[in-house]
Amino acid sequence: MEPQKLRAAVRDLTDALFFLPGPAVDALILLVAVLAGIVVHFVLRLLLRRALAHQPFALSLVERVRVLSGLAFATIALGLVVPALDLSPVTVDWIEGALRFIFVVLIGWIALVAVDVGVTVYLMRFRVDTADNLLARKHVTQMRVLKRVISTLVVVFTAGAALMTIGAVRQVGVSLFASAGVAGIVAGLAARPVLSNLIAGVQLAMTQPIRIDDAVIVENEWGWIEEITSTYVVVRIWDLRRMVVPLAYFIEKPFQNWTRESTALLGVVMLYLDYTAPIDAIRARAAEIAENSPLWNRKAVGVQVTDAREHTIEVRILVSANDAPAAFDLRCEMREKLIAFLRAEHPGALPRARADLTLRETAAGDANRASALPSREAASPEVLSSGQRNVGAR
Repeated sequence: MEPQKLRAAVRDLTDALFFLPGPAVDALILLVAVLAGIVVHFVLRLLLRRALAHQPFALSLVERVRVLSGLAFATIALGLVVPALDLSPVTVDWIEGALRFIFVVLIGWIALVAVDVGVTVYLMRFRVDTADNLLARKHVTQMRVLKRVISTLVVVFTAGAALMTIGAVRQVGVSLFASAGVAGIVAGLAARPVLSNLIAGVQLAMTQPIRIDDAVIVENEWGWIEEITSTYVVVRIWDLRRMVVPLAYFIEKPFQNWTRESTALLGVVMLYLDYTAPIDAIRARAAEIAENSPLWNRKAVGVQVTDAREHTIEVRILVSANDAPAAFDLRCEMREKLIAFLRAEHPGALPRARADLTLRETAAGDANRASALPSREAASPEVLSSGQRNVGAR
């Protein structure tokens, strides 16, 4: 409707309500405008639901933003009617400024919901609760990080645009878009950690050195990537502690990722045994343990002597599993059963200390020591019996 026709319609409605006070007429006209906007929104929503019945993203978005879009339509209706009311210019300017502010906030809110709905609909095609979930975790990580980055940018731009609708703080809104001079430099330095983590988040989403549910070793702690936000990463340690690490850490410092290309891992069991340990028997027993274990993925099992030390040999057993938890449990099972096997059937293969004792005393030496004894001691029965025992022992 054209502004002139709208003002004429409002004027006609005002004349029809001449028996009411002026403020009551204005309030009633505003209420009618809000109701008209809600009705128009309801009709359009019904039409869109029918037209978008086979498009899950658009349909989900229409349903999720129905309240916000209804408020936006009501705001538009009020913005069209307010200039036609018999109000002072100052009041009209104040109401229009408030409506513009509300409308910008609603648009930004709808944009945030649209980002969330888009990510949710996109990720519906992937499942991370399966054994082979490498591709799914890749997409989940990318979309979650990008969602947080885009949401942060939407909030900043919405705040800037909303503040620009208010004359008293318009410059603050402008500064959110393009800072200049010393104030811009100071703001940039103050926001450097936030910006560095934000940029690191974009790099992580693109290059993906880590993904959700990756098994990693960070700061000598082993755990899984549980959450990736726009500024930090939460690592769930094996004992259920949580380590919170800045995003920039995974760009600037080295760390171990056990599931970078595949979830399958090789588990290592080290045994330190005596030199007499039967390696062939250990090799056969290790293969039997792996064959009977549901944790083994039937890909690799091997036994090797990897080192020979002064008192023991180092025996390394390799077994493969589908993921890090299975590899850890399989290593523990292999270690326990091999130790029990050696203790029961080959106890001599367990580590032990050896000592060689050499008797260097001779008969001549014993005779010399006996002649050097005093006569009383030599004649004593204790000495003679001791000597006889020594001779008998030899």
